[in-house]
Amino acid sequence: MGLSFPLIILIVHYLVSLMMFNLILFASSSGVQPLWHDDERFALLQFKESFTISQSASTNPSAYPKVSSWKPDQISDCCKWDGVECNKDTGHVIGLDLNSSCLKASVVSGQIPSEILELSKLVSLDLSYNHQLKLQKSGLTVIAQNFTNLEVLNLAHVVISSNVPNILANLTSLTSLTLNKSDLHGEFPVGIFHLPNLQLLHIEFNEYLTGYVPELNITSPLVSLRLAFTNFYGEIPDSIGHLKSLVEFNACICNFLGEIPSSLGNLTNLIVLNLQSNRLHGSIPQSISRLVNLEALCLNNNYFSGRVEFELFLRLGNLDVLQFSGNNISFLTNTNSTFPKFSSLVLNDCDLREFPEFLRDQDQLEYLELGGNKIHGQVPKWMGNVSIETLMGVGLDHNFLTGFDQFPVVLPYVNLKHMWLDFNMLQGSVPIPPPSIDFYTVSNNRLTGEIPYLICNLSSVTELDLSSNNLSGNLPQCLGNLSASLKKLDLHSNNFHGTIPRICGEANELMMIDFSTNHLQGRVPRSLADCTKLEAVNLGNNQIHDIFPSWLGILPELRILILRSNELYGTIGSSDNNFDFPKLHIIDLSNNDLTGKLPSEHFQNWKAMQIVDDEQLKYMEEQKWLQFSRGAGRVMYSFSMTMMNKGTEMVYQKVSNLIIVIDLSRNRFEGEIPEVVGHLKGLNLLNLSQNFLTGPMPHGKQFDIFNNNSFSENLELCGSPLSKKCGNLEDSLPPSSSQNSTNHNSEFLFEFGWKVVAMGYGCGFVFGVVFGQIVITKKYGWFMKTFAIGQPNRRRVNWKGRRN
Repeated sequence: MGLSFPLIILIVHYLVSLMMFNLILFASSSGVQPLWHDDERFALLQFKESFTISQSASTNPSAYPKVSSWKPDQISDCCKWDGVECNKDTGHVIGLDLNSSCLKASVVSGQIPSEILELSKLVSLDLSYNHQLKLQKSGLTVIAQNFTNLEVLNLAHVVISSNVPNILANLTSLTSLTLNKSDLHGEFPVGIFHLPNLQLLHIEFNEYLTGYVPELNITSPLVSLRLAFTNFYGEIPDSIGHLKSLVEFNACICNFLGEIPSSLGNLTNLIVLNLQSNRLHGSIPQSISRLVNLEALCLNNNYFSGRVEFELFLRLGNLDVLQFSGNNISFLTNTNSTFPKFSSLVLNDCDLREFPEFLRDQDQLEYLELGGNKIHGQVPKWMGNVSIETLMGVGLDHNFLTGFDQFPVVLPYVNLKHMWLDFNMLQGSVPIPPPSIDFYTVSNNRLTGEIPYLICNLSSVTELDLSSNNLSGNLPQCLGNLSASLKKLDLHSNNFHGTIPRICGEANELMMIDFSTNHLQGRVPRSLADCTKLEAVNLGNNQIHDIFPSWLGILPELRILILRSNELYGTIGSSDNNFDFPKLHIIDLSNNDLTGKLPSEHFQNWKAMQIVDDEQLKYMEEQKWLQFSRGAGRVMYSFSMTMMNKGTEMVYQKVSNLIIVIDLSRNRFEGEIPEVVGHLKGLNLLNLSQNFLTGPMPHGKQFDIFNNNSFSENLELCGSPLSKKCGNLEDSLPPSSSQNSTNHNSEFLFEFGWKVVAMGYGCGFVFGVVFGQIVITKKYGWFMKTFAIGQPNRRRVNWKGRRN
């Protein structure tokens, strides 16, 4: 853990003052051993009092309070205190190391003080992992100008928000440059690659930083090169083979193209090679087999082609991490070969038809990914003995698996945290993961029966997905026991019935629930008001009998509320300005029995719909990390939903901040459309069709972006974009003869309505086909990126590589 910024400032100030004092003292003492150690000890004790000791201040497991050994009654020299360094000749304090010392002081944020820039003799500057710290736009230039002797510059996770200046290439003494996750942009100077002493270059996690790898010098001393999660482009030059000292090359999730140069085989010291998720193509060079020290090889999610003999990698005796999925490659394996012991093995989408036999002997696996292949039948019995003590992540999704052959009731992997079994043909009851599980999905299978009570023992689970099966029965009351850890609970598209149990306790983390498309009854559970972190609630397509749950408006984070196709009834009451869905983006109450006027007060208070937030595309998703012995894997989990869009059910695999929806169709709302709807500037999907709305259509503002389908089948509604013109008596319905003619009017409306429906759907179909073709053809990239509509997507697992 890096030192906090306050510690850095105090330590620099203290050391500068102390060393100036010691220089004067030493000059006047003519080599005599100083006698003022008690004064220095007193100064250190004063320095100690500037902080408090808190175990939470350091995340390092081995952290301990070093200053606890600094005591006023200490007889021995202060040079023997923890973290104190003294000059051996003079006995004076010259350095302090208080890293991971559980020290806490007041937080200082903002710009880096200019006083630091006055230390012109500085050779090492490390202000990393101070997330609230900012560097002024010309800061990198000033650093390069003032610190001409700089050897180490580490500004990781410091907000820089600027280009990388060319002047950095003048720091010829620089051996280490770390600027990862610093919001860098623009073109990275190629001159930095040619610095004569540069050994470590880490600039990953700067997604707007572009650049390319130039031709490299044969004398380059580079040891570690990390370009991951940037927009570096072009081909990997053949001169990469000059970097004979290179130990790590991580360029995952960039825009590199072309073939892997065969000269990579010259990098015999290479331990980590991560080129996943680029646009590389061609065959895998045989020269990779010369990388005898390689421990991690990640080439997944590229465009490599052909067939690969697995034995190519068996010559790499130290290979520990192999990730090769997402290419156009088929693996050929020889079961008679002796295979290395892997900790991470990713072979999804590699045309495997069965479990590779060599897995029988694997006892050190931490992560196994065999998803997206064509593996049939049951998980073999011997898999129950594979790495049961070490496995933390298992992916068997998108295969044709039917079950587990003679496995125990609870899966045997005692440290398992993440498991994917979705999109198979699993039958029988729900497989139970061990209590250690964090993420578990077994969706889109053929499971039957009730949810086993043992599920409620998963006290660490954060995401649980049992959706799209044939499960039935009541939801277990013990689901509420999981709320202290559970963030996402997805049970949609099953056959559950009964009422919804209390699912939020006093301490809860729940962010998303989806119980849609079941047979659930009763009311919307009032206990949801306790789920203060809820962002999405989907109870659609059930049999819930209740009034509109306006009390959900107290939830401060709620963005999505879907209650369509239930038995909601009555009017939507008046709004409370203080508790009216402050972040609501999507509300779907369609196909219910709601009556009265449209809720204009609610429209007025839905502030999040009045803002067009198109500066940065964001999704409802969560990032998780799997920590391995040789690195970490990043997994992204996205919230998804289905919505009716003009009569068609659309699957949104990702929900972006740009999707703002109101669907109140197929109810019995009456009266005029409130003008306040036009103030919802962010609204991009409105459906008020199939109600009893009357009066002329409002115009201007937001109304003009919606077409006829948004308001159709409101028989007394008129004006553009509707075909019915206001004031045209022939288009108007005849007035009712009396207040008691309700049944007659209903029959008339039904007879008239089906004709309108037929004509409307005919016109709508033609319009939709033509308009849709234009949008998808001309704006396909924007359309797909913004609304993320399509088939269920495979998750991406990114191996980050070794930690510093």
